Amino acid sequence: MAYKYDNHLGIIGWLGGGRWGIERYLYIIHRLAGLGILLFFMLHIFESSLRVFGPRTWAAAMATMKHPLFEIGEFLVFIGFAFHALNGIRLILIELGFAVGKAEEPTYPYRTSLNTQRPLMLIVMVLSAILILAGGYNIFFFAK
Repeated sequence: MAYKYDNHLGIIGWLGGGRWGIERYLYIIHRLAGLGILLFFMLHIFESSLRVFGPRTWAAAMATMKHPLFEIGEFLVFIGFAFHALNGIRLILIELGFAVGKAEEPTYPYRTSLNTQRPLMLIVMVLSAILILAGGYNIFFFAK
């Protein structure tokens, strides 16, 4: 079955939103943040499992984790968690019908969705930025 809008670009078509709005880019960032959190979770399990090999191996692993590169990685993980959590709450609210607007004739662009979902998106982005700044301050300045 041939579709009207075939994706001939492959992964580039998936990443490049083109004429789509900011919601498409939020979708991509949400997906990448989820994959980053999964990668962190797997690395954390590996790092924690090193205790099985004895105290010397564990101490060597913990000494490696004190490197400044891991501090930056910790901040990137925090950014991923903050964005993914708050954007997930936004998506749940939309799925439950709290930000879909009044029903009307479905003609593009869907104005009711833009008028209700865009302000919610802006609130989530501002809250994410505040949380990321607070977390960055805590990781780089306060925790020293």
